[in-house]
Amino acid sequence: MSEQNRLGVFKTYKLYVGGKFPRSESGRVYEVTDSKGAWLANAPQSSRKDARDAVVAARKAFGGWSGATAYNRGQVLYRVAEMLEGRKEQFVREVAAAEGLSKSKAAAVVDAAVDRWVWYAGWTDKIGQISGGANPVAGPFFNLSTPEPTGVVAVLAPQKSSFLGLVSVIAPVIATGNTAVVIASADAPLPALSLGEVLATSDVPGGVVNILSGATAELAAPLAAHQDVNAIDLTGAGAELAKELEVAAADNLKRVLRPQPAEADGSDASTDWLAAPGTHRLTAFLETKTVWHPTGALGAAGSSY
Repeated sequence: MSEQNRLGVFKTYKLYVGGKFPRSESGRVYEVTDSKGAWLANAPQSSRKDARDAVVAARKAFGGWSGATAYNRGQVLYRVAEMLEGRKEQFVREVAAAEGLSKSKAAAVVDAAVDRWVWYAGWTDKIGQISGGANPVAGPFFNLSTPEPTGVVAVLAPQKSSFLGLVSVIAPVIATGNTAVVIASADAPLPALSLGEVLATSDVPGGVVNILSGATAELAAPLAAHQDVNAIDLTGAGAELAKELEVAAADNLKRVLRPQPAEADGSDASTDWLAAPGTHRLTAFLETKTVWHPTGALGAAGSSY
């Protein structure tokens, strides 16, 4: 059969929850268009129940993921970069359509996203050295502070940077041992949903990252109020929505990462996601555990060590 007579096979986009690819339990979808208004695909419109199911999956995965060695988590993140490199052409097409970029600019964005996975993979076993250590105390004690993951983190992905911004907010959360429930860009969710396919074929355990698409405000509200969500990243929320979510998050003392000034309108249009990310997102969702231990005494003079 000639190419022009073939029936086109359209890609079906699904959610990524608990390592599986369900449709929204509500059965709803919504049209996703490119920057010129042309139809690209139908994306699942997640419901509040989908959000709750994602939290359950993230909580179930937390014990194993947080208990893995930091070095092992680094290997897993590097594997994501490997798999993404092999599907670069697909993501260049999706990013170009989602963000209205030329093919060359979209390729640069995808390359930067691959590099970002590698960058955070390198930090998994090093962040403890800058956020913990031995504390000088007056007395015969060892006093050691070590960072530990906060738990389940709800992440509102950037609205405009559908892929590089997305990776920049997911990777540091899981690099430090947390699990994530991610709300993709409402208008450009396709790169995020495709990222779920990459995660599923990498070594990331099911439930460590859960990706939802749909109306950001509709999904963020139940996550901000959820008693089993330990932290929330408000990057993809506008100023008004961020304020409402922060109030809801206070009910169970969630950690809250507020949008940067450039992100405060929810557009993140002026945020330079290509810039060096620094470590602030790595430390945003870490708790510090401090342990005291007596040193004992040596010799008749009672000198301590």
